[in-house]
Amino acid sequence: MEQVDTLNSHILIIDDVAPNLEIARAILRKAGFQVSIAESGSEGLKLLEQTSIDLILLDIMMPGMDGFEVAATVKGMEKYADLPIIFLTARNDEESLTKGFELGAVDYITKPFRGAELRMRVQNHLQLRFTQRQLQEANAAKDKFFSIIAHDLRSPFTALVGMSQYLATGIDKLDAETAKEFLEGMHKSSKNAFNLLENLLEWSRIQTGRILISPKEIDISQIVQENLVLFEVNIENKELQIENHLMPTEPAYADENSVNTIVRNLLSNAIKFTPRGGRISLHSHRTDTDVVVTVQDNGVGIDPEVLPELFRIDIRHLNMGTENEKGSGLGLVLCREFVEKNGGQIVAESEPGQGALFMFTLPLKQ
Repeated sequence: MEQVDTLNSHILIIDDVAPNLEIARAILRKAGFQVSIAESGSEGLKLLEQTSIDLILLDIMMPGMDGFEVAATVKGMEKYADLPIIFLTARNDEESLTKGFELGAVDYITKPFRGAELRMRVQNHLQLRFTQRQLQEANAAKDKFFSIIAHDLRSPFTALVGMSQYLATGIDKLDAETAKEFLEGMHKSSKNAFNLLENLLEWSRIQTGRILISPKEIDISQIVQENLVLFEVNIENKELQIENHLMPTEPAYADENSVNTIVRNLLSNAIKFTPRGGRISLHSHRTDTDVVVTVQDNGVGIDPEVLPELFRIDIRHLNMGTENEKGSGLGLVLCREFVEKNGGQIVAESEPGQGALFMFTLPLKQ
């Protein structure tokens, strides 16, 4: 589980007793937190409006606006609806504690408090909030992702249903050339659907932990050559020039199946977005710790605002290939997932109209 960066966590302490404020502030600052203080509920609410706060330590018994009123006001603010509130109180009767939890408090600490307890409770509730937000963001991204996949699956199957129905009911009226065109269209649609489903199944196995990464020494140049044979028909149809400069180097230490998926998707993208007669260049070299592989084309390129979002599952880019080839973008998501699971990194560089370069690293055996 990723840990909270305390240096970026901002705590607000609201207490009308100055010594309490100073002691709590000193304890939390020593632990690395940013800390703001307020000596009244109204002052604390003003600070909430002026800055971003990650957690509140809130005294219950204060003149004017007490802690319960402050908590109710905070929970009514859209920005802070999920903000953790920990009560600092000398009262530990059941009625007060129940009221505090009903108002949205996550915990309470009795006075006089101990430094170690204060630090741990603050840290734990920040970690819990951080984890909850990560899960919410991941679920939202996946929901959007699945809506994209549903849309992309519908398109090839709609074409298949329409063309197959036409052939089934009117093939006797078609000449051989027209029938062949229909069959080629059906093959293209079924291939698109198959490729999408294959990537989707691999991605789902990653998310559910059902893909076992079994690193061993592998020859990248051999994996690339096998995939070039797989795409031979596509390459010939678009009259592409392949410059394969990958030489057998010191083997990478990675999972062969996942590296095969990385190479397959990067080659597929390069072919898709390179115009007829274009060029795709493949290179590799080694550093002290990694094998570095690049796939570069002189195709349509990528817009600058799109580059940072290429490997996100929740954003779809509608760019078509140079001959109207379709894609969901899931292939690049898989590339990132597999590269990172193998201990490497992947980056993309491009300018519109100048082609694109994808570079990924895989570790050497240590």
